[in-house]
Amino acid sequence: MAVHHTHTPGMPRRLAARIHRRTAQPVDRAAAGTATATTTTAVALAAARVSLGFVFLWAFLDKAFGLGYATTSAAAWVNGGSPTKGFLSHVSAGPLQSAFHQWAGQVWADWLFMLGLLGIGLALIGGIGLRIAAASGTLLLAMMWAAEWPPARHLANGAASGSSNPVADYHLLYALLLIVLAVTTAGDSWGLGRRWAALPVVRDHPWLR
Repeated sequence: MAVHHTHTPGMPRRLAARIHRRTAQPVDRAAAGTATATTTTAVALAAARVSLGFVFLWAFLDKAFGLGYATTSAAAWVNGGSPTKGFLSHVSAGPLQSAFHQWAGQVWADWLFMLGLLGIGLALIGGIGLRIAAASGTLLLAMMWAAEWPPARHLANGAASGSSNPVADYHLLYALLLIVLAVTTAGDSWGLGRRWAALPVVRDHPWLR
């Protein structure tokens, strides 16, 4: 059955058509609200991803080139300094204390540490390989947590450790954030995640996602 739409005398036809479209196709406000919330969440996750990536990348750059913050120019990796010796040789708490002392300054430890910082930082900023970044980053942060050993109230020399929480510190929070970013495909916004996922090798091996 055909439906005929009457035109109210005195009303411009363009305005009448606009009113008809609005009444004939009601806006799904719930769907619009959900889409807005989804977009906001994606943006928030992308911002967190890039920020965390910069944390790792900055640590690499400072240790590699001695930018004068945590690492002086003389102690830079490019100038013969060791990125791990200063930190690991001063570990004074926890069950892995002696192991960390042995690893301090070792070439393999320096390379693994620096490549980890660089790879995780670039992966997060680029939005690619987030599952690998989450796994390797969690392992790196777990080792750093063990080196600081927050559960200890006192150091090996008897001094107060200064730990403010025996379990939950920034290492744990960073690791949890890495996992969240990986499982939510946070690289699709503000990143190359979609293009990366479309590569044949990534489609065939989801763990590269």
